[in-house]
Amino acid sequence: MKSIKPIQDLYDDDFSHCYGCGRLNDEGHHLKTFLEGELTISKFIPKDYHIAIEGFVYGGLLASLIDCHGTGSAAIFYAKENKIELEEGNSPRFVTGKLKVDYLKPTPLGKELVITGKLIVMAKRKVKIKVRVLVDGVSTVKGEVIAILLPENFGIK
Repeated sequence: MKSIKPIQDLYDDDFSHCYGCGRLNDEGHHLKTFLEGELTISKFIPKDYHIAIEGFVYGGLLASLIDCHGTGSAAIFYAKENKIELEEGNSPRFVTGKLKVDYLKPTPLGKELVITGKLIVMAKRKVKIKVRVLVDGVSTVKGEVIAILLPENFGIK
């Protein structure tokens, strides 16, 4: 299963407003997650204003990227496991149940960040993903996301 479109572009419009990955959020990061082999991949270039100290990326941005990549990865791996043929509007949507972030070394500004996700545990409604942020092939941040599948009636009043 390899989608030509990123998983975030397959979310139903009602679930596409996330600041980190929502295609309908004009101010957001618009993170895009794809399946490549056994890993998920996103790429992101921080802007100059994503600064912590001169020359380095703000840690909150890095946590946000791990969060959104983790939930997007959960959707991809869940769809693959459950043989869901992904198309626009039918992607499963996950939210963060737990986020763990470990900062390994400063992440430089001005470089492309490659974010990878690996499936660790698949359960009925929860998926655990191991995430890494790499710069020039070197891990600067690692994390784990426990993502929870939204029920179909989520948000219905």
